[in-house]
Amino acid sequence: MDIDFSPVLDNWRFLGFGLMMTIVLSVASMAAASVVGASIGIARSYGPRPLTIPLAFYVDTMRAIPVLVVLVWTFFAFPIATGITLPPFWAALVALSAHIAAYIAEIVRAGIASVRPGQARAALALGMSRAQVVRKIILPQAIVRMLPAYGSILSITIKDTAIATVIAVPELMRQSETVAAQSFRPMEVFTTTMLVFFLLLFPVTRGVDAIYRRVAHLGRS
Repeated sequence: MDIDFSPVLDNWRFLGFGLMMTIVLSVASMAAASVVGASIGIARSYGPRPLTIPLAFYVDTMRAIPVLVVLVWTFFAFPIATGITLPPFWAALVALSAHIAAYIAEIVRAGIASVRPGQARAALALGMSRAQVVRKIILPQAIVRMLPAYGSILSITIKDTAIATVIAVPELMRQSETVAAQSFRPMEVFTTTMLVFFLLLFPVTRGVDAIYRRVAHLGRS
């Protein structure tokens, strides 16, 4: 079997654009999911019951539906239901953010619940307000404890961007499919794609682990 990586080299700009789109989609999805997920996690921990019930339903629903189904529904069914058509990139961003936010919400809720309640009671006894207790006592410890799980979700988000190829988002996988189909070199092209994803993800996961090791003592109580 002859091996020829020239299609990869000849189309490096085309593939590089796909990599850029993957990174942009990953960062945007994770940022949006972090804001939404953290808000839901805090609201479920401290909000009134009438609010926590629909939020729990949202979290359970998103975790029960495959992300591919959410993506396809957002792109094809959402315009029919609402009359609003989203471009492929924005449909992927909305779908990934909505899906990942449910997992981040549970990470935040678990991190908050892991802090011993005695600390909150002691802080309240010293005259701190509930908001001060959450901001200065609970969240600093909870954030540190959430880092390993958050790092895992970050890597999953980057990998999940590859499914955006089904709605023609020109991310790395989509561009790789185009090059492979035109060059008839799927082994070389997809091997390169796999290597690029590894080089993208490995520093991210190791970096989060390194940060956690340096700050882990701040989450102990």
